[in-house]
Amino acid sequence: MLTRVLSSAVLVLLLATPAAAQAPDVIHLFDGKDFRQHFYTWLVDDRKNDPDRVFTVVDNVDGAPAIRISGQKYGGITTHEEYETYRLVVEFRWGTITWGNRKDRARDSGILLHCQGPDGNTGRTFNGPWMRSIETQIIEGGVGDFLLVPGTGTDGSRLWPEMTATASQDRDQEWVYDPKGKPRVFRNGDRINWYGRDPDWADRLGYRGAREVEKPAGEWNTLEVIVTRDMITNVLNGTVVNIGTDPTYTKGKIIIQSEGAELYVRRVDLYPGAKK
Repeated sequence: MLTRVLSSAVLVLLLATPAAAQAPDVIHLFDGKDFRQHFYTWLVDDRKNDPDRVFTVVDNVDGAPAIRISGQKYGGITTHEEYETYRLVVEFRWGTITWGNRKDRARDSGILLHCQGPDGNTGRTFNGPWMRSIETQIIEGGVGDFLLVPGTGTDGSRLWPEMTATASQDRDQEWVYDPKGKPRVFRNGDRINWYGRDPDWADRLGYRGAREVEKPAGEWNTLEVIVTRDMITNVLNGTVVNIGTDPTYTKGKIIIQSEGAELYVRRVDLYPGAKK
């Protein structure tokens, strides 16, 4: 089993991929006008319809167009294509609206990587909100966590990804990414918290921990996900917050979630062919 701790030299290589939006190899998954060239919508019950306009493009959010994800219903925007090795750069900030049983809870969303199988396969009847995948979490106080999201196979079997991380347990016995920790295989709904997640984290609106890298609600964050065949690295606002290795899923679609909170996304750029 392979395990890796990134040296400063490797980090320089990972982060050296051109960040400029005009880089020749960039795929603008959102071009500032429309997201449907690269994404389709999926919602519980509504499936590929969006009668409540959960996903729209707004002309001016802090001076630029953005995708508005209302969060009213659970689902996401899913890429038409599958991707394997890449650097994904997403700029996001929270809105003010929350919904339903998450009205008073931490604002929640996420980016699902290596999504596999039919749409909606997180539900046993294929009417779930997402697909089996590896999630880079976006939640107040927990941006950069990894979740291993299980799903249903076409034969009805339950399937899930696995991934290794060097991790240690915090005061509450939760697993936290730790470059000096021992390697451990995570599977079947497991979570790998980002290195600074507060052990006193509470699922409440506006939560912020003592070591927060995420900016306060209403400010823009840059989340970079660097994906190679044997490593996934989450970089939040220029800080490496989590690393997983040897994922059993190495290719798939990408989903940006709708999960009970309003989210604005003004940049979704994919740079193919990320290198270690």
